[in-house]
Amino acid sequence: MSASASRWFYLLLVVPFVGTLYVPWYDRVQPTFLGFPFFYWYQLAWVPVTVLLTGIVYRLYADADKSGKAGS
Repeated sequence: MSASASRWFYLLLVVPFVGTLYVPWYDRVQPTFLGFPFFYWYQLAWVPVTVLLTGIVYRLYADADKSGKAGS
């Protein structure tokens, strides 16, 4: 397996970036959640999603590094 093929999980780090990159996707007030306009709660929802995805990438990298599949 090549080094680039063993690093597919790095693409997970792109998901939050793409999800918040194009503001017109979420530049609106409705629907509100607990009184927060969509614009704010959408962005705040990405915080735990980003933490989760970063943790997954870290774990996959650490596991791949232990088995010798990820290079430096």
